[in-house]
Amino acid sequence: MEQKDVLQAMRRDHTAELNQAMERLEPVVKHTKVIPSDVLSDMTGHRVLMKPENLQITGSFKIRGAYNKIASLTDEELERGIVTASAGNHAQGVAYAARERGAKATIVMPNITPPLKVDATKAYGAQVELKGNVFDEAAAYALELSQTEGMTYVPPFDDYEVLCGQGTIAMEILEDVPDVTDIVVPLGGGGLGAGVALAVKMFRPSVRVIGVIPEGSPAFRKSLTVGKVVPADQVVTSAEGVAVKRPGDLTFALLNEFLDDLVEVSERDINEMILLMLEKHKLVVEAAGAVSLAALEHLNLRSRVFAADPNEHVIVPIVSGGNIDTVTIGAVIQKGMIARGRIMNFEVELPDIPGQLVKVATLLAAERANVIELEHNQFKAEAHYTNAVSLGVTVETNGPEHIERILSALREAGFAPKRIY
Repeated sequence: MEQKDVLQAMRRDHTAELNQAMERLEPVVKHTKVIPSDVLSDMTGHRVLMKPENLQITGSFKIRGAYNKIASLTDEELERGIVTASAGNHAQGVAYAARERGAKATIVMPNITPPLKVDATKAYGAQVELKGNVFDEAAAYALELSQTEGMTYVPPFDDYEVLCGQGTIAMEILEDVPDVTDIVVPLGGGGLGAGVALAVKMFRPSVRVIGVIPEGSPAFRKSLTVGKVVPADQVVTSAEGVAVKRPGDLTFALLNEFLDDLVEVSERDINEMILLMLEKHKLVVEAAGAVSLAALEHLNLRSRVFAADPNEHVIVPIVSGGNIDTVTIGAVIQKGMIARGRIMNFEVELPDIPGQLVKVATLLAAERANVIELEHNQFKAEAHYTNAVSLGVTVETNGPEHIERILSALREAGFAPKRIY
């Protein structure tokens, strides 16, 4: 976005525009109700209520900004057709909104987009084209199509109407949780964060807005540090919904003014939260949707607290989406279980004589370790001519302490286990 357009947007009547977005969206989107989380409250020592936009229409918050933008278009703009770029969730929001307004939609998606999101976008009647390996490459092609084909481009985040639509999430939070002290929001291109921050500072400026990025998507950290938009050299994260090399110009300007803090989370943090949501809340959350949850243990809650309890913050993390395919969620569950010490794999060399496998199995049973997989392989033994055999074992465990008890029991029995993960 050009600087003159950024300045013009910054001078608009934000309160009136946000209220208009609420009116446009009221008959279309769900007013998602916050969900109290005892497990996250115990983890942080503060009251945590999740804003579950993974339960929104199309499975993410993106329907809000997409619909508000498309509702603002003229009939002539709609007749030309709509084009956009997206890693998945904005695509579904645009496809849904375009169908509701009777407009033809073309969606450009990067090749890394999960098939679930591609198929869901097509199901809303949009034409999908796959281009590039990251969002930025898909966006460049979508802009090219808008210029050559005359279609109306609907930006995924760097647009005033789009971010005002996303800002309605904050307006719902302020209504439903009047004592909220902190709102935690994931940052990719910045549309959600900018919209939330804008709404909060217009209607309840004392509430803190905390942005969260994966460690492998550092563009916002770099940009906020130097005070201008700086693209990341590369983006490496499983959270494709926030895998953006370059933040938006308008979204950066708003966040540079209104964001209170920024937190980075690891891939392990994200995977563990996806698993925790499945186990404790029976909620399906995609990686980008888990980013704000993953930040809860890393928050620097140094601001003045104004909750009923002077020692308590009331924190609302925005769970931005739940569109995750079954293959990915299976891999994430396994990684999360490994990270939390719920699965262990070890190797041990045994004398190649009868009864050794039974001895190990009996020991594992005594320690209540549930065997998932065994690999008994003579060719993997380190010394092929000493009549030894390598045994690889994967077991389900109850955590790090349980793992140590199992390994200690093996050592006491005369084995030399080597933990793989």
